[in-house]
This record gives sequence, C-alpha cells and structure tokens, in this order.
Amino acid sequence: MTATQRTKTDQPQRAQRPLRFVVAALAASSCLTAAVMAQSAPDRSKPPALGAPPRLNLPEIQKRTLSNGLAVWLVESHEVPLVQINLLVKAGAGDDPAGKFGVASLTAAMLDEGAGSRNALELADAIDFLGASLATTASFDASAVRLNVPVARLKDALPLMADVVLRPSFPDAELNRLRQERLTALLQAKDDPASVAPMAFARTVFGATHRYGTGAAGTEATLKGFTVPDLKSFHASMYQPGNAVLVVVGDVKLDAIVPQLETNFGSWKGTSSPRKPVPQAAQVPQGQITIVDMPGAAQSQIRIGWVGVPRSTPDYFTIEVLNTILGGSFTSRLNQNLREEHQYAYGASSRFDMRLSAGAFQAAAGVQTDKTAEALREFFKELNGILKPVPAEELTKAKNYAALSFPSEFETSGDLSAKMEEMIVYGLSDRYFGEYVDNLQKVSAAAVQKVATTYIQPQRFAVVVVGDRKVIEAGVRALNLGPVRVMSVDEAVGQ
Repeated sequence: MTATQRTKTDQPQRAQRPLRFVVAALAASSCLTAAVMAQSAPDRSKPPALGAPPRLNLPEIQKRTLSNGLAVWLVESHEVPLVQINLLVKAGAGDDPAGKFGVASLTAAMLDEGAGSRNALELADAIDFLGASLATTASFDASAVRLNVPVARLKDALPLMADVVLRPSFPDAELNRLRQERLTALLQAKDDPASVAPMAFARTVFGATHRYGTGAAGTEATLKGFTVPDLKSFHASMYQPGNAVLVVVGDVKLDAIVPQLETNFGSWKGTSSPRKPVPQAAQVPQGQITIVDMPGAAQSQIRIGWVGVPRSTPDYFTIEVLNTILGGSFTSRLNQNLREEHQYAYGASSRFDMRLSAGAFQAAAGVQTDKTAEALREFFKELNGILKPVPAEELTKAKNYAALSFPSEFETSGDLSAKMEEMIVYGLSDRYFGEYVDNLQKVSAAAVQKVATTYIQPQRFAVVVVGDRKVIEAGVRALNLGPVRVMSVDEAVGQ
C-alpha cells in the first residue's frame, strides 16, 4: 500500500475520531448541565415568598394660579408627546337642588353639545381633526371636562376646551335628545334586575328625599321637568374659577403652558358660593328585607348593607384591608364562598362607596333564582365571620394584594390626573399617595377587627332582593332576617 493509499484509507477513521470526541464531550456537558439544573431547579411545591412591596415614587406636583384665581396643578411626563388637561369643578350631583335631582349630571352632559360658535357636530369634528378626545362628566362630588391631545395640537385644542367650559350654548334640540335618551335608559332599566338593584338599595338605605337615595342622573319626573334655564343657572352658579382647578399631566413645562392657560381661561370671571355639604344620612334602624318583584327573572340580584363612611374617615386604610378580605378581590371570602365553593353566583363582592358624605357599604351578587335563600345564608355567614380575628396569613395576603396592585392605578396620564382630582376633591395632602403603601402595611389585625365590628353589623343591615317573588319569597322569609316588605319596580327606580 502506497503512502497515498494509506492516507486516503485513514481519512475516514481520522474524521470519525473527532466526532466521537464531540459526542462524548456533549454527553458529559449534558450530564453536567443536568446536574447543575437539578441543583438550581425552582421549588414548585409552594409559591415564592413575596418581598416587601415597593414604595411608589410619584413626580412632583407643580402649582400656579392664574390671574382670575383659577388654580393650576401640573405634573410633567415626557415619555410620549401627549398632554391630559382636566378642568375639575368642585360641584356635582351632591349639589343638586331639592326637586332637581339630576341637574348636575345633565348640565355636564350638555357642555359639549354646542359651545362657542359651533354646534355639537362641528365641535366633535374640530376635536377629531386634532386627534384629540374631549369628555364631560359629573359624579356625586365633582364635575369635569377632560381633554387629551397631542402636544403639537395643544394650541388649537385649548380654545375648544375653553368654549366647552365657559361658553356652552345648551341648545333646546340637544337637551330634548339627551332627555329622551335618559328616559329610555330608565325605561330599559326596569326590565333588568342588575340595574334595578342598586337603585332599590339606595332608595331603601337613604330614602327618597336624601340626595344619595336617587341616582346621579335623576328620576323620570325631574328629567321631564328640566329646562334650558335650569342648566344655565346651575352652570352659572357652580362653574366658577374659584371653584375649579386645572389639572395638567404630560409632555409640557409649567412656564410654557401657563401663558396658554391664561390666554384661554384667564378671562373667566365670577364668584362662587360656599358649598353646602350633603347631610349625613340617618342610619338604617334595624334589619329589614325588601323584595322587588320581577316575574320571570333568571337571577336574583342581592344587595346587603347600610350607610357607610365618608372619604375623610380616619379608618380609610384599615377599611381597605378589611374589604379586600371580605369582598374586594377575586380571592375574597364572599367570592370564594358564593362562586368557587357553592357556584351560586358568577361573582360576589363588597365595597364601601366613600363620598364627601357617607355613602353606602354593600355586599352584592347576582345569584341563581332557586338558590336565593341559600345564597343569603352564605352572605350572612361571611358577614358575621369577618367580625372574628383575621388570621395573620390572610391579613398579610390582603395587605400585599392592595399594596402591589396600587401602582397600576398610575399607569397613564389619565390615571395620574384622576388621582390628582381625588386629592383636590377630598383635600388629600401632596404626600398622600406616596405614603399609601406604607399606611396599608401598618394595618394590624386588631385594627381590622375593631373596624369590622364598627362598620359591619349584619343584624342591622338592609337586604334588597330583586327577583321573581313567587319563587323566592317563601325561602327568604324562612331565614328570619327581619321584617319583609315588597317594593314595585317603579318605586325602586323612582318616579
């Protein structure tokens, strides 16, 4: 065999030798990797331990005042070239005069139905052309006009917003259209137990004469009676610069935007009268049950509660933790019981509706009609159970849930501006939200129990059940939760 022949014959063997080495090396490497992974594999037998909730660091609120006394609150946010501007008026449905419930809501709804020299369609077209959005709204505690616009179009958008705030035209045709829409909505609500239940509950807890006993939009009678002069009168008396704040969040500097705000809002003149607080409602005197008869209803809508607390309560943070445990989260006691354990409801919850004056505490669910009595029994089981000491693990879980979800309420410029509105309406300090998580973490089990026994007294709660009376009444009466009365849908909705 020649040398050349030997070389050619040996080549396959020489080529195979490194391949065997590579395979062996890979096998060894795989074994080593497997051993390392086995040593560092996560323990999936239990959830990882939570660390301390991070502190929420909010940007500084810069404040100025225009020449007419209109306050300006600004937070710079330069991530995207947008700006959110809210004109907050410290007047809402809680300021409706007696006999005119719904005037604040309708006034706010009419602001963008024609303003300045433009009618409703022209105004909407002008706003859309700028790539902006403009909304008007009223709650029980405040009213607002909110503009979101690209910074490049801010100069063109501010005059439109100023027209809406200062120069609404309140045309008769648009008033009649909105009136008819709201009357139609009330008529449709009478066929929907989920819509009737909150109205019936408010009427039961607060009564027909208290402002919180009627929805913000008013009743059929008040809606039919409103005139353009009614809306103009409310606007003239309540929409005043001394009663308002401009909230600005976005890609702007204070010194650059204040002159634009002065140009558009500085000429706004007027004096505001002292605000009359909504009277504290009388507490529900004793346990009582109200059945609102809706024959053929597929579900029974349940509401349980009484007059709660105002937003100014010193127990705010303890109540937040308490309600998270009771019915304020998916894993709350009420939801786990009625949804997960018994399958009576798609969801069950509880909440404290905190306003300038005390709103309602309520526990709520829509349940199977044939399980109405059983669901009520489980509601009261949990309402009585929350009066007992809360286990340490459950307390920690609730505090972490509230603390870790809190930063999500500040994700957008609209979110941040809404929180600034909350500070203004309820007189919260500039440090309030920065200290929020710390205050939640300070809540103790003893404090939760004390607050529970103060604000959760099941034996005195009003119970409202909207459903098919002939199917549910016997079972509800058998629970002996209190005297039973029957309310018509018209009584519940208000005439």
